Amino acid sequence: MFENLTDKLERSFKVLKGEGKITEINIAESLKEIRKALIDADVNYKVAKTFTDAVKKRAIGEEVIKSVKPGQMITKILRDELAVLMGGTMTDVNLEGSPAVLLIAGLQGSGKTTFSGKLASFIKTKKNKGVLLVACDVYRPAAIDQLKILGEQIGVEVYTELDSKNPVQIAKNAIEYAKGKGLSTVIVDTAGRLAVDEQMMQEIAAIKQAVNPSETLFVVDAMTGQDAVNTAKEFNDRLDFDGVVLTKLDGDTRGGAAISIRSVVDKPLKFISDGEKMDSLQIFHPERMADRILGMGDVVSLVERAQEQYDEDEARKLKKKLVKNQFNFNDFLTQINQIKKMGNLKDLASMIPGVGKALKDVEIGDDVFKQTEAIIHSMTPAERENPSIINPSRKARIAKGSGVTINDVNRLLKQFESTRAMMKSVAGGGMPKFKRR
Repeated sequence: MFENLTDKLERSFKVLKGEGKITEINIAESLKEIRKALIDADVNYKVAKTFTDAVKKRAIGEEVIKSVKPGQMITKILRDELAVLMGGTMTDVNLEGSPAVLLIAGLQGSGKTTFSGKLASFIKTKKNKGVLLVACDVYRPAAIDQLKILGEQIGVEVYTELDSKNPVQIAKNAIEYAKGKGLSTVIVDTAGRLAVDEQMMQEIAAIKQAVNPSETLFVVDAMTGQDAVNTAKEFNDRLDFDGVVLTKLDGDTRGGAAISIRSVVDKPLKFISDGEKMDSLQIFHPERMADRILGMGDVVSLVERAQEQYDEDEARKLKKKLVKNQFNFNDFLTQINQIKKMGNLKDLASMIPGVGKALKDVEIGDDVFKQTEAIIHSMTPAERENPSIINPSRKARIAKGSGVTINDVNRLLKQFESTRAMMKSVAGGGMPKFKRR
């Protein structure tokens, strides 16, 4: 998402020259390039101007630590100010209430219904709470059907009243239903429009007044750039929502909405979504996003994703197998599946400092493991359990069964042996311990 902005900001740091101190003279050109980079990323002009003024005020006269170049000092200041601009600290979703009611608003096509499903999955799995999804878009049957499908996928009940055209009453009835079922969280998916209109505003305001939500979240499509910020402002002026959700961050977006929105509407950005999968919802962390924008990676988020897939008992069994050199293709397949569950591979790589930039022009699709999985699935149970029995005739059969060449099979076997040797070495020295969160 921020690749172009990251490159332009890095170039702006190189402009900075000078020894000992950052001065108004040697920082002027750098700030000009930073402001231009932000505007090119579709950041609101006033926000970009205010931001660079804040950076300038903090930077001028800043003593440069010995062995730290002025460009590096500006990077640190820019990182801190970016984090402040985007909200400073993470703001969690408010789940107070019996039940807690979360009202979801937004324009049609913003990803509102999909987000409702993702939020339900997030609260169910990570907050360990019972959830009820409520279909209050009485104008689009497709929206109700979509919510039902999402509910089935994540194992969450969806409340509907197909014969009713009164979203206010549907929402009120759903809350009573949730109380009777002992469900602690109700997520109300409301109707959207192609543009902000009076009828829409009156309806969502009436629902809000009737259900008194613990939290009202406004969903915007990040791909609409500055329009997303303007729409959020219009909604906030009328609805006074509690937080913003940015969807479609995996699309062709320059990232300006993520940077501008907090400053314009003065409401926290709470969640970001970067895919269609139900587990692709992330809590927004301003500090981590600032790191990613500046090409510093986001190791903390990477570790958290790994921990979500981490099973302590399985890891203990795996360590024993590694030490005894018994790691096999079944284990290898399990590790691949755990990596895939963590999310988009290129996105994961971007969280490692320096790696994201190196892979900027490299296409890493979700099917990167497809050939490897096909080869492993073409092996017999005995071959997966004991790869050493795979002789030339077995290789030929595996290659034919998976639609690849014998060289491809040989390459995988070689990679497997290297991986097994490396993992045995790590296990022998003691595998790193994770703390369950």
